[in-house]
Amino acid sequence: MGPQPAAFVRAFDPARHRAPIDPLVHRWIRGRDLVALLLILQRMLRESGTIERFFVAGDNLAAPDIALALEAFSTRALQTDLTPAYGRVPKRPGVCYFFPRPSAGSACKRLNLFLRWMVRRDAIDLGTWTLVSPSRLIIPLDTHVIRLGRCLRLTRYSSPGWRMAAEITASLRSIDPDDPVRYDFSLCHVGMMNACGYRRAQGDRQCPLRGTCRPGVRPRNEGRNDY
Repeated sequence: MGPQPAAFVRAFDPARHRAPIDPLVHRWIRGRDLVALLLILQRMLRESGTIERFFVAGDNLAAPDIALALEAFSTRALQTDLTPAYGRVPKRPGVCYFFPRPSAGSACKRLNLFLRWMVRRDAIDLGTWTLVSPSRLIIPLDTHVIRLGRCLRLTRYSSPGWRMAAEITASLRSIDPDDPVRYDFSLCHVGMMNACGYRRAQGDRQCPLRGTCRPGVRPRNEGRNDY
């Protein structure tokens, strides 16, 4: 993409530019899925000028969080003509994994992490977006946040998904209503440092939250598996 990736996206032509992309493979993503992603980003820039403006076009500022905006963002993104990427487009092409929807139960981890980077501004996050309030973000749900969320009884859900992410965020919003996702980095890194002992032999001996977290306590409704 060179030193000007936005210019590359705007000028992207599958017929001319896909040859070095097609062989790429990363986990479940193939080169054709990246070509499809570039086509979607190109459409966003063409129609709205920026990805941010494409996102907020589907937002409802009266909504308490960005669930509706994410739903509209992913739905509209996947309405792009992807024939140049796939030829005959599969029923569920790989590019769909970039654009999950809360209504399908997905926690939308990657999109929520992307929004955290774009919306929040501090020593960690870039804060280049100005049209979305940090107060409406949802925490990116990964295995570490799930463990800490349950240890700290921030959620009653046992199955990861949108409802768990929204409930953990609501609990954090009661502490900081203006910026509930500010705690994401700290929660995540307790697990990444191998300090969280939830359901592990070490227990909470190494946990900096010892005495506050309750790894041996079963949250109410632990048996529920709904999202």
